[in-house]
Amino acid sequence: MTRSVLIIEDDVRIRRIVAMTLRREGLEVTEAASGQEGLDQLEERPHDMVLLDLMLPDRDGFEVCREIRRRSDTPIIMITARTDSHDVVAGLEAGADDYVTKPFVAKELSARIRALARRSRGDQVRPRIQIEDLEIAPQDGVVTRDGAVVPLTRTEFKLLSELAAERGRVVSREELLERVWGYDYFGDSRLVDVHVRRLRKKIESDPSAPTVVTTVRGMGYRLPE
Repeated sequence: MTRSVLIIEDDVRIRRIVAMTLRREGLEVTEAASGQEGLDQLEERPHDMVLLDLMLPDRDGFEVCREIRRRSDTPIIMITARTDSHDVVAGLEAGADDYVTKPFVAKELSARIRALARRSRGDQVRPRIQIEDLEIAPQDGVVTRDGAVVPLTRTEFKLLSELAAERGRVVSREELLERVWGYDYFGDSRLVDVHVRRLRKKIESDPSAPTVVTTVRGMGYRLPE
């Protein structure tokens, strides 16, 4: 099945190069030159993935990211010229799943897209897991608290599922990058840390004092047995 990618990028040259590279990879590509045009494209029809430039002429890229995330859990990869740690983290906090910085190698971007696209919510047969008032159902791709569905993105669900599969054991950031994002040779540990923070806001009774996803300093994260 051909996967569809929406590129929201105002730089015509970059947009066309990226679009051409992805089409050669067999992907269906839609282009948008502004944030509003991209949102309109998503309203018209869903896409499997969004590549989002943070420096847009009409709307702030962070705002566009948050709006996309309010509408769906479609994977978002930020394209940014900002290498400052604060801006990268802010983009991830806004709801992005990953990021690449300009200038980037088109093949690396393709590899990241393929890695995110390979993930699926029910890729392994795993039993339901109960932790405190949370129930994780890997086969259904659903997390509930006291029977109410907790709205997680695909990345957040995958992260929680991988930790739950190893409950009681510390899982390093490097392991999580490989198992959640599919990155065995590139990746940024900030991806893990920011997504853990986002996840805690949704599943912890008190995110500032987590009891479900706990940190083991210098090692990684762990779920209780």
